Formats: sequence, C-alpha cells, structure tokens
Amino acid sequence: MTVSRAPESPTVRAFEATIAAVDGREVELEETYFYPEGGGQPADRGTIDGLELETVQERDGSVVHTLETEPTFEMGERVECVIDDAFRTYCMRAHTASHVVYGAARRLYDDLGYAGFDIDAEKVRVDLTTDEPIDDEGLVELGRRSNRAVWDARPVSWERLPAAEARTLEDIAFNEKTEEGAMASDDDASTPEQVRVVTIGAATVGADDDGESWDVAACGGTHVDNTHRIGPIEVLDRSNPGEGVTRVEFAVGPTAIDHAASVQANAREASRLGGVPVAELPEFVARLQDERETYEADLERLEREVTTTRLAEFSTVERDGARWAVGTVDGLDSNVVGDGARDVVGGDGEGPDVVAAVTTDQPPSLVVASAGDVDAAAVIDDVRETFGGGGGGRPTLAQGGGFDVEADDLLRYLRDE
Repeated sequence: MTVSRAPESPTVRAFEATIAAVDGREVELEETYFYPEGGGQPADRGTIDGLELETVQERDGSVVHTLETEPTFEMGERVECVIDDAFRTYCMRAHTASHVVYGAARRLYDDLGYAGFDIDAEKVRVDLTTDEPIDDEGLVELGRRSNRAVWDARPVSWERLPAAEARTLEDIAFNEKTEEGAMASDDDASTPEQVRVVTIGAATVGADDDGESWDVAACGGTHVDNTHRIGPIEVLDRSNPGEGVTRVEFAVGPTAIDHAASVQANAREASRLGGVPVAELPEFVARLQDERETYEADLERLEREVTTTRLAEFSTVERDGARWAVGTVDGLDSNVVGDGARDVVGGDGEGPDVVAAVTTDQPPSLVVASAGDVDAAAVIDDVRETFGGGGGGRPTLAQGGGFDVEADDLLRYLRDE
C-alpha cells in the first residue's frame, strides 16, 4: 500500500521513486508525491520517466498512476517523477482559498454548514448550508472578508490528530463524506483513527481579531503555508443546487484578475454611456428603471387607446338578431385587443353587441367580446369546429388561434356572408 506524501509535503515538485507494480498503463510507486484525485481536488499533472500522466487515483488504499501511453519500464526500476508546478500551485491556492471563503461565511451566517467543494481549471465552488439565503450584499461581503483574510497573511498549518480529539475542536468543519482524504487508519486496532486537520491561524498583518484562528477543518488536500500566497479571490456567482444549499463560485490567480478587470471595464463603459461617475451608477440605473416603468405604462395606455379606436371603426353586420363589429387588426397583442374589445362592446347601448377581431397572421387568431346576449366562448367553439385550431374563454370574452383558414375567409364566415 502506497499513500501520497503530497498533503504533508506540497512543495515537492520532482522526486525519484522505485516502480512497485506495472499493469498496462497503470503504475504504482513505492513512494509518491503525486496527489490523487479526491475530496474535490483534481489529480496532479506531470510525468513519470518522461511519460505524461492521464490521472492519479487512490484505489484500495494505494495510489495508482495512469499514464497516457504504456511504459517500457518494469517493476524495481528507478524513475524520475516531475509534478506540474503551475497546476499544483494553482490547486494549493484554490484549496486554501476554499477554507478562507468558508471562514468568511462562518462569520456572516449562523448555523453554517459545509457540504463540499470542487476545483476546476477556471473556478472553485464551495457548497454551504445556511438557514438564510446568501443575497447580493452577502456575496459582496463574502468576497471582501475573504480578501481581507488573504491580506492579513494568516499562517496555514496541518497536523494529524486522533479523530475523537479533532471532533472536539471549536468550530471545526468536519464532513467525512467530502473529506475522505483527511481520514487515516492503522493496521493496529489499538491505534485510534487519525484525522488530518488544517488550520488557518491568527492574522499577522494588522487585523484586530484577538488572536482567533480563521478556519479549522478536516482536510486531506494540499495547501499553501500562508494566506498571502493565495492572491486575489474574486467571488463570481452563487446558485442553489439543492434545498438549503448555496453554491458559491469564485476564482483565484489569473482568472480572478481577469474577471475583476472585466467587471471594472464594464462599469467604466456603463459610466461613459450614462455620463455619470462609476460611484453613481446604481442611482442612475434606478432612475432609468423608474423612467422605463413610466414609459411602459404610457405605452400600454396609448396602445389600448389606439386599439380601442381601431375596433370602434369596424364595420357592423346584423347576425342572429345581434349587431356584430367584425374586422382585422395587425401587430397587436391579443390581451390588448381583448381589453379594447371590452371597451367597445355594449357602449351604453350604442356600441355593438359583439366585437370579433381577426389578426392578419397566418394562421389567423380571433378575439371575441360580447355584451352578454351572444356567448363569446361558443363563437370560438364554432370557429374551431369549422376550421380546427384551439381556444376558449368566458361568455363575455374568448380567444382562439391556429385556424386552418385565411384571414379574409374567416372574416366572411363571421359576417355570415
């Protein structure tokens, strides 16, 4: 059984090792500093004897290295192993950053829980359980506090403790399902189960926190030794993958820098277009929203007035003892037409008994309003039975569409010509 030494010695980037087993492209080493995929952290990249790694996994308590091509070396040979420095460094920063973000969230929300995390090449996500949702203001404050913890240059350390002792640590994040790599057992049954505990300690630069640790967690990943090595943390977004769970996504390193620059560029462009300073953008947008709502209300009123006027100009015909106003409308919403038809129909005894408005679309649609003696829904049913389509409504207002007929032919049918 070979365990990875990466969590305890995360700065090792090259080492020699003896081949313990070879099975096709799968290789086991007598000792390894490659990190196997697990606990949300991806497997290390790198080479063994110059051959590229495809992945590294832990199986049945031993680390298995899968190469992209089948090797020629055999068991017992010594090989040179090289860990991809850029990717390992990124993972160390990202993993430590996830602890920093959790520590910030713990200071903002009561009854906070940890439900796992994941690192990909562009961003990191942390899943949190909270009694209250994280709103926009909370997301901004989460980013502010996280970056303050980076600036405070807090030391990061790790040690193995008996599981029972680890569980007694105040505010420890302890989730065995998401942190399997933190757990270690011994063949000797008398030896207690061990847990690897990662601690982000008290600030060393300028923060007045009474010497309080920022975060304590059971964790089997690789970490930087000080938060200042993380660099900027840029909170990107949040989502809700399950009930009671908030997923916070953030970036570190170049992706964080690029995202922050993009946000600043967009803010400055909005400032230029609006003709106001960046700091005044929220007030400016609020004014625009108020103006938009006013214009929309005015537009709706004018559209209804125009529609009502158009419907009132329909020619009328006598049909079954009632006066029908029948005509076409173009480019109007059916709900607006319906409102206008109800305004026209009846009209204190002067308006038509029925208004039937046909759209010029193909297939056409139909809105029927009635003063009460004619059942508007029955009119729609009659048209459906004759020309297909669908629709329905109430005795005083109904609408339908999808009729297999031209608009002019539908007009003639409604006029009973």
